[in-house]
Amino acid sequence: MKYEEAIKRLDEIVALLDNGGLSLDESLELYKEGTALAVDCRKMLENAKLQISVASEDNND
Repeated sequence: MKYEEAIKRLDEIVALLDNGGLSLDESLELYKEGTALAVDCRKMLENAKLQISVASEDNND
C-alpha cells in the first residue's frame, strides 16, 4: 500500500471511531488496523527520509 492510500484509510478509520455507533468488536478491529497503518506510515516516512539523506550526500560528493 502506498503512503497516500494508508493515510487516507487511517483518516477514514479515525472518522469512524470518532463518530461512534460501532460495536466494541468493530472498534477494536478498526483500532488494530489503524495502529498497524500508523506503524507502516512511520516506516515509509523513515525510509523516505533515509533516501533523501543518501541522495543529498551523493550530491555533495
